[in-house]
Parts: sequence; structure tokens; C-alpha cells
Amino acid sequence: MKQHDNDKTTSDFASLFESTLTRMERLRPGQMVETQIVSISKDSIFLQLSGKSEGVLERAELADQDGKLSVREGDTVKVYFLNSKNGEMNFTTRLSGDKADPAMLESAYRNGIPVEGVVEKEIKGGYEVKIGEIRAFCPFSQMGQRRTENAEVYVGKRLAFKIQEFKANGRDILVSNRAIHEETRKEKIEALKKTLSEGMLVKGSISSIQEFGAFVDIEGIQALLPISEISRARVEDINAVLTVGQEIEATVIKMDWEKERISLSTKNLEADPWDHALEKYPEGSKHTGKVVRVTDFGAFVSLESGLDGLIHVSAMRSEGKYGNSGVNVKLGQLLTVQILNVDAAGKRISLKQASSLEEDETAKKYLESGAESDTYNPFAALLRKK
Repeated sequence: MKQHDNDKTTSDFASLFESTLTRMERLRPGQMVETQIVSISKDSIFLQLSGKSEGVLERAELADQDGKLSVREGDTVKVYFLNSKNGEMNFTTRLSGDKADPAMLESAYRNGIPVEGVVEKEIKGGYEVKIGEIRAFCPFSQMGQRRTENAEVYVGKRLAFKIQEFKANGRDILVSNRAIHEETRKEKIEALKKTLSEGMLVKGSISSIQEFGAFVDIEGIQALLPISEISRARVEDINAVLTVGQEIEATVIKMDWEKERISLSTKNLEADPWDHALEKYPEGSKHTGKVVRVTDFGAFVSLESGLDGLIHVSAMRSEGKYGNSGVNVKLGQLLTVQILNVDAAGKRISLKQASSLEEDETAKKYLESGAESDTYNPFAALLRKK
């Protein structure tokens, strides 16, 4: 029985081997294969293939300008089958100019293989691109990740493109560089879907700053840090607290994969002053704060970073000729205020203008002086009446 099982296992393995080998031998030029890197040499990257054939990819395709590789042994890569020569199966991540001919480009078009070309010059409506000796056209709208005002910035560059149209045996070719960026973006989003979760701490760098917030680059994907989520303190000038290129840590507060939007918060990393507001600001206590916002209904006074209270217009000191109440304070003004009420759950504090501690001390001295002297002190008498 044991021998029978061994024979069956050997037979199954042989069948699988033959099936896989046949399938590999039937690879069509341009067919995509997802496989693992088994070894890397000075010039080549060797790919895991079943059978006697060996998968080979030029090392330069996955190296940067300094020759540094973006992959290592064991990594999974997506490659496209080119041809088979002398038992060696050649693959590519894109078709470069020296491999380009009309037949190969048509295969690249039908199978979605990226091609590499040089942007020759700017012409009406877009750019002339040369893929080897073959000319193609890339519209302005299809160049780069986003439209730029400086159209000449791409001229002379060697870039990757996707063929959108292939007509007249290669005499009419339309290509898109933006399609490459979109594919890369989608791959990165799919990877982030598996790793990101709400509440997670992430690192990124500020890529651009707008009035409503800052865009943060997280592994090549743009996330939004709204101005309201930068700090618990009110941010009036975003450029005063953030700069392009700045490295930050933030928490993920919302993810909308359907719209491909990620929202971040750095405010959540700061201690919430409202957690101890009741203990720190008891009713009747006096504090000094700074006026940070003035409205028709009152003035907001910052007691500390992230914790503002409101002096309602009805609680303002009247200084008018006829005692009319009104907002008579200015932005940046320091005020002594008294706590009327603290609503920690609703994050609201009601205040009123109050005499300063120095004024209170002076009044106390006057009162004590008046109590000990037989001389009539009208100011002390007035204070006693209060």
C-alpha cells in the first residue's frame, strides 16, 4: 500500500510537471506572468519557471539611474514574455526602443505591455515620442501624473508609455504616460488596503500645502491632512506650521477606498486639554487668556492651546456713553476672565470679563486700610458696597 502511494505521488508530480512545462512553452509574446526572482547576477535577473527553460530579465529594467535594484531574491514580479532562444525564455517589464518593431508594438498594444520611448519634441496638442525608430503621439492630457504648465519639461526624457491606439500597421500610434502612473497608483492603493486601518499611526512627507489643508505622501499615495486636524490650537496660517518636504507622523481618521481618499490627523497625537478642563478651570476661578477670535455675539479667549472659552456679548464690560454693551476687545488682546461654566462633553466654556488679580490685590489693600483707619475712604466704602 505504501509503495502504491509513492508511485501515485510520483505520477501526480510528473503530470503536474508536464502540464506546467507545456503551459510555459505555449506562452505568447506579450503574455503577462507573475513569478518569483530566484537569483540576481551582474547583468540579469533569473525568474522561477517550471520545466527545463529558464526565465531571464535584464537587470537594468529594475534598477535606478545609480544601478540600485528595487527588488531582491524572493520578491514577486510581473513580467511580459518576449521570446524563447536556446532554451532561455526572455521577459521584460516594458518594451524598450531597441526591441521595438511594428509587430512587437502591436503585441504590446493588444497585451497591455508598457513601452519605453523618448520624448522628441513638443508639437500641436502634445508630444512626438520615438519608440526605437517608430514615431508615436502623446497628448498633453496624457503626459505626467498631472498637467503641468511647463510643457517643455518632458522633452528629451526617456519615459514609459501604454499604447492606447495602434493603426495603419504602426504608422498611427497613440500613447499615454499617465496610464503608467495610474496603474502604479492603483497597485499602491491595493497594497495599502491590506495594511492601513483607521486609528493607525503612519509616517509621510508634506507634498503640497493648500488653504484647506496639506497633502501628505504616504508610500506614493496622497492623503489629506485638513487644517482643522493639524492641531488642537486654532491654525490661522497653515504655512506657519507646515512646510513642503516636512516629515510628519499622523493617525488615519478616515478611508474611502471607493473615492480613493485617505484623511489624516496630527491633532489626535496631542493630549486633549478638555480631559482635565473641569479640574483645571473650576467655576468662579480667574485666568488670563488671549483673544483669538471676535464675532458679533462675543469673543473667544484661548486659555491654553486647544481650549477656548466664549465671553458672550452680554457679559462684555460696557464702556459706551450710555452703558451700551458691545464687543469692545481686539484680536491678540490679553484679558483676565472668570469661569462661569465648563461643559467638557460639549467642549464649551462660558466666560466673563473680570478684574485682574493685581486689581483684586489692590482692592483688598484698600478695604483692609479702610477698616483700620478712622479716616473716611470713599473708594474703600464703595468697594465694601460691592
